[in-house]
Order: sequence, then structure tokens, then C-alpha cells
Amino acid sequence: MDKFKLEILTPNGEIFNDDVVSVVLPGQEGEFGVLAGHASLTTLLEAGVVDVEKEDKSVESIVINWGVAQVDEGKVIILVEGAAPIRGANESEIAKALEEAKKLINDIADSSTAIASVSAKIESAAQKLL
Repeated sequence: MDKFKLEILTPNGEIFNDDVVSVVLPGQEGEFGVLAGHASLTTLLEAGVVDVEKEDKSVESIVINWGVAQVDEGKVIILVEGAAPIRGANESEIAKALEEAKKLINDIADSSTAIASVSAKIESAAQKLL
């Protein structure tokens, strides 16, 4: 299966850098997926969840507040103001990650619909980890 390099960067540093099979991003017009060989584009990202499918078919979810994505055929670079990965080795680490993600979204959200949508995706991602 074709793969591409994905980098996710915040002002505090890199939070993800690996080869992936696909990524789903929260664009301004709705979610969109990127596979290897995608046409080049640069777009703004809304608050939401970035779902990353790795080579082993596992999916990692990262909550972002807003940012920009630069896509080309072999690499995707995502620059975000804030991000919270939903991962952990045990329930307490996952619970802490969920709280950080909810705080990130609540700090920037300007509508209860946006909060509800992202919260539902966060809960769904957490259930997959447990």
C-alpha cells in the first residue's frame, strides 16, 4: 500500500512525524481525506479531529484547534496553533489526553455545534483505544 510522510507541527514543536497510509483533515468546507499521490494544495483547517491511518492499519486521532495544511504527492505538513493527541498506554493517560483535547476545543469554540461534533469524535476515538 502506498504511503506518504505526515508531519504535524505546533508552536511548541513537532507532535507527529511518520509515514502513513491516509489522513482525514477537518477542512473549512468539511472533512477531506488525503492518500499518497494527492494533488498539491494548501488549505485552512478548522477545529476538529485529524485521523491518521498508519501502515499497521491502526488509527491515531489528534484534536486540533485550527491551522493550515500543505499537501503534495509525497508529503503532508500540518501547522496548527494547538493540538492534543488522543493516545495513552492506560486508562488514566487516555483520560488525561481526552481532558486536554476537550479543553483545547472549548477554549476556541464559538458554537455549541462545533463543540458537540468534536466531542463526539473524541469520545469515539477514545472508545477505540480502550
